[in-house]
Amino acid sequence: MSILTILIVLIVAGVILYLVNNYIPMDHKIKNILNVVVVIVVIAWLLKIFGVFAYLKGINI
Repeated sequence: MSILTILIVLIVAGVILYLVNNYIPMDHKIKNILNVVVVIVVIAWLLKIFGVFAYLKGINI
């Protein structure tokens, strides 16, 4: 996956989250939970793309 594709996905996710936060009326707590979930999903997606999850699978505890 190219850097351009990654940047486009991050920008689109940010714009969608911005629009949801500003134009959809919700309780403040629900918006905070939504923001945290989106950030965690994006971070997990980035870690998967850069191969960090594949590296962690090889570690035995």
